[in-house]
Amino acid sequence: MKEKETVEIRWHGRGGQGTKTACLLLADAAFSSGCYVQGFPEYGPERMGAPITAYNRISRVRNTVHSNIYEPDFVAVVDESLLRSVDVTAGLKEDGAVIVNSAKTPEELRPLLNGYKGKVCSVNASRISRETLGGNFPNTPMLAAVVWVSRVVDPEKFIEDMEASLKHKFATKPHVIEDNLKALDVSMKEVQVG
Repeated sequence: MKEKETVEIRWHGRGGQGTKTACLLLADAAFSSGCYVQGFPEYGPERMGAPITAYNRISRVRNTVHSNIYEPDFVAVVDESLLRSVDVTAGLKEDGAVIVNSAKTPEELRPLLNGYKGKVCSVNASRISRETLGGNFPNTPMLAAVVWVSRVVDPEKFIEDMEASLKHKFATKPHVIEDNLKALDVSMKEVQVG
């Protein structure tokens, strides 16, 4: 985990994209690394395709704050179309980063981010998921990109924990395990930081 005592992450996505699942998987991985964790979603109208927000609070010490996150260290944007309708960088600390699921480079994304001056990162999570998982499941590659950029958990330990979790969950479906691990690996290699 970074040298900070608490790292806060805000996720932006749409219902059905696995944003909440990615948030909860990150909480599980951080917990396995010995951290105190919170992972929770906030819904508007609960329907497929509606914007959702989810939050992670990961800390080395017990944290008694139980509110939404208004000044995150990192923001993950699972659906690039939200850049046109949601101020995803609201409150985002300039020493943090925004990570966007996009085929665009960080330089191409920067003008869409309301003057945000911190790090802009991109990974084509949709393409990676189509190529490795056979469908548009951007949450898995986005989860890996968030871990890679934030270092909130050690990336190697994260992969080990995810492999153990997937083996437990999909014991009878080895191809699912292999495909998800490949998606995580490719995402970590392809994330662009600008």
